[in-house]
Amino acid sequence: MFTKRDRNTDRVKRHNRVRNKLSGTTECPRLCVYRSNASIYAQVIDDTKGVTLVAASSVDKDLDMAGKTKTEQAKLVGEKVGKLATAKGIKNVVFDRGGYIYTGRVQALADGARSAGLEF
Repeated sequence: MFTKRDRNTDRVKRHNRVRNKLSGTTECPRLCVYRSNASIYAQVIDDTKGVTLVAASSVDKDLDMAGKTKTEQAKLVGEKVGKLATAKGIKNVVFDRGGYIYTGRVQALADGARSAGLEF
């Protein structure tokens, strides 16, 4: 039986394996997802400069998360990061799921970002 630490260690290994092949450029930055038990975070990162261009999370004060499920919160975070990115002129991104399985909250965040105008 796996402990929580073992699962996170495995996730970090998967993330590092993917990050060896995946990188964000100025033309096509990386949309990175981090998921904790209670919250979800998303950043659009230009890896060539090492700069975070846009960030959003479910703990932001301007998003109303009261009474929403974690999946609904993830969709709202995806929509917000998508709107902020398109406002900065970013249309195409590379999706970095952070070693998580592409289902549930990670998929909801991606769908929200797509609905806000990001392409990946």
